[in-house]
Amino acid sequence: MNTDIISRYEQVQKKIKNACNDCGRAPDEIMLVAVSKTKPDEDVLKLIENGHYHFGENRAKALQDRMESVKNPAAIWHFIGNLQTNKIKYMVERVNWIQSIHKKKALKELEKRASEINRVINVLIQVNISEEDQKSGCDPKQLEGMLKYAQNLKYTKVRGLMGMATFTDDLDVVRPEFKLLRKLRDDHQHLSKGSVDLKHLSMGMTNDLEVAIQEGSTMVRVGTAIFGERN
Repeated sequence: MNTDIISRYEQVQKKIKNACNDCGRAPDEIMLVAVSKTKPDEDVLKLIENGHYHFGENRAKALQDRMESVKNPAAIWHFIGNLQTNKIKYMVERVNWIQSIHKKKALKELEKRASEINRVINVLIQVNISEEDQKSGCDPKQLEGMLKYAQNLKYTKVRGLMGMATFTDDLDVVRPEFKLLRKLRDDHQHLSKGSVDLKHLSMGMTNDLEVAIQEGSTMVRVGTAIFGERN
């Protein structure tokens, strides 16, 4: 099992490298977040031994459990799922990135909790780029207000935007959604001041990471291609 996971991980790295080569980008511009949901700790530990440190979970309880059971201090934890404001208090002590902030209320709560323990946390503002009701994310029209509010925060650093494309094998559907997220980032770049620095675009998963990289992604969130199918 463990050998398989390293082999799959290396295949994903190869895909990232090839996608970067195809569009004239450097592979080290891309942060790979390995999404370990429901998979055993030993898989995560094996990747850490292999030099991979960024891991994502999409459920607050699963992230909390993972951060408590994987003690390696080198691990960098990302929360990537639908964020309920009342769950922030359970992750704030260890989480390094929250990629799914989509309300000013969540920024306010995170700032309050992080200030209590004097800890800086990186966040991405999640934008609904697929216009699907079940997908979280703020409306693009709300983005400016959220960024202006975040400029004056002290413990919450907005490092970019995150988006989830339509779940489909039709890459002609997802490409314009990725283009939209990049345009939104570029159009709001003038708001990069204070605690806002719109460097990152988190977009692209197992099935569409090459297109995401072509369209400017700096972070890809990959689960199945690394950890294998889930039950």
